[in-house]
Amino acid sequence: MTELRRFLQRTAVAATIGLSLLLSGCGINNIPAYKQQVDASWSQVLNEYQRRTDLVPNLVATVKGYATHEADVLEAVTKARAQVTQTRIPSDILTNPQAFRAFEQNQATLGGALSRLMMVTENYPNLKADQNFLTLQAQLEGTENRIAVARRDYILAVQQYDTELVTIPGRWYHSILYGSYKPVQNFTISQQAQQAPKVQF
Repeated sequence: MTELRRFLQRTAVAATIGLSLLLSGCGINNIPAYKQQVDASWSQVLNEYQRRTDLVPNLVATVKGYATHEADVLEAVTKARAQVTQTRIPSDILTNPQAFRAFEQNQATLGGALSRLMMVTENYPNLKADQNFLTLQAQLEGTENRIAVARRDYILAVQQYDTELVTIPGRWYHSILYGSYKPVQNFTISQQAQQAPKVQF
């Protein structure tokens, strides 16, 4: 009887190990793994946006020393930065369309204000020759590139995760095991950005 019991126990252990290996190889863990990738990519997006936000005060102070007549542009940048820093990011932002759009809009407003500021600086040769400004300008350009890369990585992670939720076998695992996992929001391109620029000669 004990031999039979040992045999059954060994068989049960072997079956459990075999089933675990089979399930791990068939994508049962894809949904939580892909969600972790989305969260990591989102953290990098936030990190790069914070880097840009941190550059703004020094950039504004440097430009203000040369471009005193551009008060409205400087005020727009300062106001956009304040809006970004004062907006609380809710914990459910990735699954909350309104919060995600508000975040995206605030960042776009700051980006637009910074673009206008950089265009205005073209009118001030002394400013363009200032070493501090050149350093800040290079840092801002580098940060904008990092933001673009971080957004791209996030978009790809979201695509992979959301696709897994709606395709088989991920769809089955989602309904059976991971019902609390929701599709997440992705970045969009504004209608204005999608239009080709008008060139006039």
